[in-house]
Parts: sequence; structure tokens; C-alpha cells
Amino acid sequence: MSVNESEEFDIEQVISGTEFFARYAYAPNRLGFCGPPEAVALRGGSEADVRAVARQFSGAWPYLQVMSRLTGIADPMDHRLVESYWLGGGIGAKLDPDAFAAELLAVIGPLAGHYWTHLTADLAAEAAANHCFHVLGVYPWTRLLGKGKSNHPVAVLDGCRISWGTVIDCAGTDITLSRSELVWDGRELSLSEPAPQHAEIWTDGYSAVPDLAPGDQVAVHWGRLCGRLDSHQMQDLEASTARQLHVTNQRLAGPH
Repeated sequence: MSVNESEEFDIEQVISGTEFFARYAYAPNRLGFCGPPEAVALRGGSEADVRAVARQFSGAWPYLQVMSRLTGIADPMDHRLVESYWLGGGIGAKLDPDAFAAELLAVIGPLAGHYWTHLTADLAAEAAANHCFHVLGVYPWTRLLGKGKSNHPVAVLDGCRISWGTVIDCAGTDITLSRSELVWDGRELSLSEPAPQHAEIWTDGYSAVPDLAPGDQVAVHWGRLCGRLDSHQMQDLEASTARQLHVTNQRLAGPH
């Protein structure tokens, strides 16, 4: 590693794959959306306990398994795979979308059953080995946009995607971030201009990033902080989100 590379290296990157998984999986699990109930291991549990919990995530775990097989990385909880899944970019971005989609659908298709009839080979056009594809492509919520007057589908999509923000103020256990929201204009999804949003540093006696300061870039999942983002992670998350919005909007627009 060169001196310049060392200067850019963020201490957050040295955490293990299991710790990275726990930080990003905690919020949806705590809200009862994903994984087993009351998975307290995601709040600083042992590596073995986090691995056992991860296998019960019907969304994230199949992705990590398929990514493991296609990359030849034996451990699905390898840091490279886990980071690539949650943030996009990295090793998962190098996988062939058609091959990945075929492998993934072979795993999740039988689990979804007849309820999610949209899980077909047509999804290959949107496929990517990351969480944003799962939110905007695999989950059914984008198919509910414009079906009624409720803004609920957009709120779910915005909460579920991994978003990013800049800390602009810290006051005790609360912070204010500058963050963009997902918006739907009746035709396509896009990101709003950044606006202030409040978040808590501590939840249930747990914090992934207890020592935040103004100017820090952070990842957010369901309104809860997952960790700091270095410049490379920010680029990966922004690029993977923009790419997914583009291909998903192409589907939403229908055939031309």
C-alpha cells in the first residue's frame, strides 16, 4: 500500500464482514422486516451468533451465497462480499448481470412462490449484486407506485434502500444530517435535493457510530445510522443507486 493510499484508508474498512453485516442489517431486523425476531446478536454479538442470524435473512443471505459462488470467495460473510452487497460497487459489480440474475432467481424464486410473479428472467435487465437492486427490482413495491393516492410505497422504498447523508450538527444523542429522499413524480423515481433530517446516534443502547462529528459522511438504513462512509464507499453507493434508478425507471416507463 502506498503512502497516498494509506492516507485515504478509513478505519471503518477494517471491520469484519460479520460486523459490517450486523451494522446494516440491524435496523430492518429491529423493525421486524427481515431476519429472525429479536436478533440481539446484531447489537455487538459474537461472530458465530451474527453468522447464524445472517443465514436467516431471506433477502441478504441468498445474495451473499450467490456472490460467493460466482466470485469463488468461499465465505459468504467475507468483508468484500458484504460491503459490495450493501453499498454496491466492489467485487459484486464485476459479476455478469445475466449470470447473477439466473443464479439468484433459482434460489429466491421457490421461496417467493406464486406471490411474486414478477420474479422472472425479465429482471436480468435490472439485476445487480447489491441491496439496491433487491429494493427496487426484486421487492414488489415499485410495482405499487401510482396504484393509489398513498405515498406509502415511496416511503418504504426510501427507508429500505441504503442512503447517505452528511452530518451537519450533533447535539447529545441526536444528530442532524443533510440527506436526499427518494421521490416519485408519477412517472419516475429520483432523488430530491438534500435537506435536514434528524437521526439518533444510540438505539436500544447500541450505536454503530458513537463518535460522529459534523462533516462525517454516514450510511442510513430505515432512518438509523449504519456507519461512516469513506470517499470510495460514497462513490460506490451513489453510482450503484443512480444505475438502479435508471434501469428501474426504464421498466416503469414500459415498452416504447
